[in-house]
Amino acid sequence: MSDSKEDKPVSGRKPLGIKRTVESGQVQQSFSHGRKNTVVVEVKRRRIIGKPGETPAAPAEAATPAPAKEAKAVPPKPVEEPKRAPAKKKGDDLLSRQEMQAKLLREAEEARMAALEDARRREEAERQALSDEEKRRAEENRKAEAEAEEAARRAAEEKKAAQAESTATEPGAVDENGAGGRDVPPPRRFTPVAAPKRPEPAKPERAKRGDHDRRQSGKLTVNRALSDDDSARARSLAALKRAREKEHRRTMGGSQQPREKQVRDVIVPEAITVQELANRMAEKGADLVKSLFKMGMMVTVNQTIDQDTAELLVEEFGHRIQRVSEADIELGLEGEPDAEETLQPRAPVVTIMGHVDHGKTSLLDALRGTDIVAGEAGGITQHIGAYQVKTKGGDMITFLDTPGHEAFTEMRARGANVTDIVVLVVAADDGLMPQTIEAINHTKAAGVPMIVAINKCDKDTANPQRIRERLLEHEVIVEQMGGEVQDVEVSALKKQGLDDLIEKIQLQAELLELKANPDRTAEGRVIEAQLDKGRGAVATILVGRGTLHVGDVFVVGEFAGKVRAMVNDKGKNIKEAGPSTPVEVLGLSGVPSAGDQLSVVENEARAREVATYRQEQATKLRTTAAPQTFEHMFSALNTTQVEYPIVIKGDVQGSVEAIVGSLNRVSTDEIKVRVLHSGVGAITESDVTLAAASNAPLIGFNVRPNAKARTQAEKDKVSLRYYDVIYDLLEEVKGEMAGQLAPERIETVVGRAEVKEVFPAGKKDKAAGLLVVDGVIRKGINARLTREDVIVSKTIIASLRRFKDDVAEVRAGLECGAVLEDTNDIKPGDMLELFEVEERARTL
Repeated sequence: MSDSKEDKPVSGRKPLGIKRTVESGQVQQSFSHGRKNTVVVEVKRRRIIGKPGETPAAPAEAATPAPAKEAKAVPPKPVEEPKRAPAKKKGDDLLSRQEMQAKLLREAEEARMAALEDARRREEAERQALSDEEKRRAEENRKAEAEAEEAARRAAEEKKAAQAESTATEPGAVDENGAGGRDVPPPRRFTPVAAPKRPEPAKPERAKRGDHDRRQSGKLTVNRALSDDDSARARSLAALKRAREKEHRRTMGGSQQPREKQVRDVIVPEAITVQELANRMAEKGADLVKSLFKMGMMVTVNQTIDQDTAELLVEEFGHRIQRVSEADIELGLEGEPDAEETLQPRAPVVTIMGHVDHGKTSLLDALRGTDIVAGEAGGITQHIGAYQVKTKGGDMITFLDTPGHEAFTEMRARGANVTDIVVLVVAADDGLMPQTIEAINHTKAAGVPMIVAINKCDKDTANPQRIRERLLEHEVIVEQMGGEVQDVEVSALKKQGLDDLIEKIQLQAELLELKANPDRTAEGRVIEAQLDKGRGAVATILVGRGTLHVGDVFVVGEFAGKVRAMVNDKGKNIKEAGPSTPVEVLGLSGVPSAGDQLSVVENEARAREVATYRQEQATKLRTTAAPQTFEHMFSALNTTQVEYPIVIKGDVQGSVEAIVGSLNRVSTDEIKVRVLHSGVGAITESDVTLAAASNAPLIGFNVRPNAKARTQAEKDKVSLRYYDVIYDLLEEVKGEMAGQLAPERIETVVGRAEVKEVFPAGKKDKAAGLLVVDGVIRKGINARLTREDVIVSKTIIASLRRFKDDVAEVRAGLECGAVLEDTNDIKPGDMLELFEVEERARTL
C-alpha cells in the first residue's frame, strides 16, 4: 500500500461544509488635515435553502462541464433551456460592493468639502464687501471735509478781496506798499491739492487660511468684520481710558489743584517703630526720618521711638493721635457703677481685730456656737478666717477673724480694707496693747466705723472703765464718755453680752444702708489662699457685688481660672454665692496673693490675656534692677554684711507673707535674711534641691515634706525645721542669724601708766620703768603703747616686778618695772594703756 497521491481514490464530490454568508473587507476614509481612517466593512448575503429533491432555480455557481470522454460516450439529448444572465464570480461580487461603498464615501466627502469651500468663499466675499464699504465711507467723509475746508477757504478769500476793493476805491487811500490810488492786482488763488499719502510700511502677509483651518473659517467676529486686516488687534477699553487720562493730565499741566490732605486718627502705643507709625499715618517713612533728623534724633525707619516723640510727629503731619497703653487690657474688668434701682440690701461684713490672746476667736466661737480655738496651734489665730452667722431674727452677718500677733500686720490691714464694721476686742484685765493700737490705726485709715467689745469682763481683775479711759489717748471716745463709738461689755467664756453686741452691729449696719446688685458679674477679694494636696489651689473669696456661679471664668491677680466648685464656711458645696458671702473657690491655676481682686470675665481667652499681662508686669518688676550710682557701687564693695539664706514653705499665702515680712524686719546692717524661695504647699524635691545648693535651712510652717523630699533631704543633709507658731519660728531664726556673726568684743580700760625710764633686760628685750597713774596694772593684761597720743604698738605685759620681786599687780601711785612682749620701741614719756577684752555672743 502506498501513501502517494496517485493511490488515493478520486471523487468528484466536494467536502461537506457550511457556506459563509458574511464577507468582510476594509475601506479607507480620508478626512481634513490629512487624517485617515480604516473601516472594516462586512457584507451579509441572503441564504436560500430549497426543498429536498428540488433543483435550485438560480444556482450560485455555474455547472462544471463534464469530461470529453463521457460526452462522447453518452451524447446528451438536446434540451432547450432559457437564456440566463451570466453568473458573477464570488470575488467580483465582493469587490463591487466595496468599490460601491468607497465611492459613496468619497462622494460624500467631496460634497462636504465643496460646501465648506463655498461657505469660506462667501465669508471672504462678505468680509471684502464690508471692508470696501468702510473704505468708501471713509473716502466720502474725507472728501466732504476737504470740500468744506475748500468752501471755507474760498469764502475767506472772497471776503478779503472785497475788503481790498473797498479800500482801493476810497479817496486818498494808501495801500500796504505805500502806493495810493494805484490799481492793486487781485490776490493769487491756488488750487488745493490733496496731501500725498505716506507709504505705509509693508505688513507681512499672514498665511492664507486653507483647508487646515476650516474649523475657524466659519466664525465671524465683530473685530474681523470691521477690521481691514485679520491680524489687526483692537485696543482694549482700559487702554483707551488710560490714554485719555494721560492726555487730560498733559493738557491740564500744572493747573491741576493738589488734593486735600486726609486727616487720620493714629493709634500710638507706648513704643512704636518709625515705619509702623508711617504706615498708620499713610505717610512716607523717609519723611518721618527727615523730621526726626530735624529734631536732632538720628534714627532709622526700623528703630523704636517713645509715645511722646510719636505724638510730636503725628501733630507735625496734621493728624490726630490716640494714645493707648498695654494697661488698657484691664479696662472693663471692674465694671460700671450699679444703678440705684438695681441695688438690694446685703449682709454687713464685720472684722474682729485686737491684740493676741484677747479672746477674738473665742468671741467668734461663742457667736457661731463652734470651737475653733481648740484646733489652733498655740491657741492663737495664724490666718484670716471668714464665717457667716445667722442671728435670731434671721439676718446674716459675715465675720472675718484676723490674727493678733505682731507679724500679721498685713492681714489686719486687709481685714480693715474689705470690711464694713470693725469690732475692736480689748481684754478688760490686760488693757491696750501694741496690736490693739495698731488695729485702731488701721481702722482709722480705712475709714470704717468701730465697735469696742471689752472682753473677759467675768474676771475679778477686769476693769472696763480703765479701758475706756485708755482709749481716749488714741482719740477713741465711747458713748459713755460722750463720744460716738459704741462699746459693749462681753464675756466669750460665759457667753455674756453677745446679744447686745449683735444688736449694736445690726444698728450700725442699718445706719450704713449697705446695698449691692446681685444680678451682675461677680467681683470679690481674696481673703486667704492655699495649696491643698488633693484639691489644688484654693482661695477664700469674699464676694463684694454680683453673684458668683459655678462655671464662671475669672481672673484673680496673676492667675486665671474657672469655678469648679464652691464650699461655704460650714463645708457644704453650693452653686452660687451672693454679695457679702465668703466661699472657698476651687479651680485656680495658681495660688494668688491675699488681697487680690477677683473679676469674672466673659471667656477664658480674655482671662488668659489679662493674667499673662499681669505676669509679665510682675516679672518685669521683679527683674528690673534699681539704678546704680557710684556711691552705691563703692558701698557694696566695702560692705561686710552677711547673708542668711532661707527657704520658706507655708500652708496659706497670708502666713507666708507675714513670715517673710517679719524676717526682713529682723535684718540688720551686719546680717540680713535672703529668702531664696517662699511658697504655699507641701515641701517638694525642688525645694530641697534649692536649699541644698545654697546650704540654707528649709522651714515648713504647718506643712511637711513628702516621702521623696524627705529622702532627698537626708541624702543632701538639708536642715528641715517645722513650726506651727510663728513667734517660735522668728525666735529660732534670730538665734541662727546671730550665730552666723562673730562674737562681740568689749574692751574695758583698767589702768594707765607712764614710762619713766627704759632699762635693758637681757640681750634683746628692754624693761620699762613705769608709774601707775590710774587704775591697776596686771601681769598678762593687754596694753597699748602710745606716744603723744598716737598708738605705737599693741602688746601684752610679759612680766611685772617691784623691787626685784615678781608681783601679780600694781595699783595706782606705785612704781614698777615691766617687760613688754614683742616690742622694744619704748621711750621715756610714753604712756601705757591697760585694758581687758570680753567676748559676748551676738544677739539681734
